[in-house]
Amino acid sequence: MARSASLTFTASASRLALGFLAAFLATLTLHQIGIWLLHELAVTPATPWVTEPVPPFGVPRVISLAFWGGVWGIVFVLVEPWLARSFWFVVLPLRGAPVGGGFRWPGVTVGPIVDALWGLGTAVFLGVLSGWRGPSSA
Repeated sequence: MARSASLTFTASASRLALGFLAAFLATLTLHQIGIWLLHELAVTPATPWVTEPVPPFGVPRVISLAFWGGVWGIVFVLVEPWLARSFWFVVLPLRGAPVGGGFRWPGVTVGPIVDALWGLGTAVFLGVLSGWRGPSSA
């Protein structure tokens, strides 16, 4: 019988920390590789692994991006049981942008490709860091 997610789901502190670490690593690797590939194909002017310092602490842009990717990794861990229930067009509206980025080229392809690579990387790194444990059968 299929197991359904319930509203009583709780994530342990270690699982949340692993979610942060997994997403941080996914941002530095697969997310940036996606940007690099799309830049090389002339789909986007964005460049990967930008080391320009950003306020307020002057850390390299890619590290800032990886930090925020890690924060989203914590959210990923919290919503993971419900991901199969339609998780479309969330980030852009939360940032005040139109749904789907207004469906303009190249954003209509760049965002989903890079974000999908981030999600894949987060899931893979989380699985590796968690020891590929499946759901508990309790």
